[in-house]
Amino acid sequence: MLRFTANLSLLFTEVPLNKRFQAAKEQGFKAVEIQFPYELSASLIHQELNKQQLKLVLFNVDADDLLQGGEGLAAVPEKQQQFKEAVAKTAAYAKILRPEVINILPGCCFDKTRLALYQQTFKQNLRYAIDVFSTLGIKTVFEAINTVDMPDFIIHSSEQMLAIMAEINHPELLMQYDIYHMLMMQENPIDFIQCHADKIGHIQFADCPGRHQPGTGVIDFNKLFSTIKDSSYKGWLGAEYLPLENTTTSLGWLKEYQ
Repeated sequence: MLRFTANLSLLFTEVPLNKRFQAAKEQGFKAVEIQFPYELSASLIHQELNKQQLKLVLFNVDADDLLQGGEGLAAVPEKQQQFKEAVAKTAAYAKILRPEVINILPGCCFDKTRLALYQQTFKQNLRYAIDVFSTLGIKTVFEAINTVDMPDFIIHSSEQMLAIMAEINHPELLMQYDIYHMLMMQENPIDFIQCHADKIGHIQFADCPGRHQPGTGVIDFNKLFSTIKDSSYKGWLGAEYLPLENTTTSLGWLKEYQ
């Protein structure tokens, strides 16, 4: 059976974050994920999860200014101390919330003459985070983002993710595989999942183009979800899309595939 999470950073934004747990539960979700949960205390989130009987599957290490158009945090050489502080904060949340995976966004590099340095810094920071999170029994994942939406993102392909995993070669490191982002890069998610499901720690999806709910773009979700179900991947599928109109009316797909 496929298991779906509601991404509370993109879904149910009609209400404040602390109210989205109940909204997700009422729509039939058994688990949630949050990009950046830090506007709420870990204890408040824990209380809401228990109240709604939900599991928190994933959240991200803080990415500093990435979503505001900056380079982010995890690859900027001058921000390595800030990254370590962000990992410590994430670990404090993780001790209370017990996610299955924690995601690290590589970020951007605006000066291409420094790209190699940024990539090396990211791998150093990734190793550091793995050491911290593995002591908590939590796997670390990292994500490629398409260069249409974020032109300077330093990791933007499956090949790059595979290369980093091979170089670091740690059993607690997996990739977060985002269907939408990889389709935007003209990749074939079905082929990739069939070949590399064992290297994926978390999957997220949105239809493409547009990044809206299933049924609004070109993806054959019957084929996609069937491929995932038949693969060795046993993790969760994160609904991380921008609902057309409102979240509730965007969820017609959920009953069909649960």
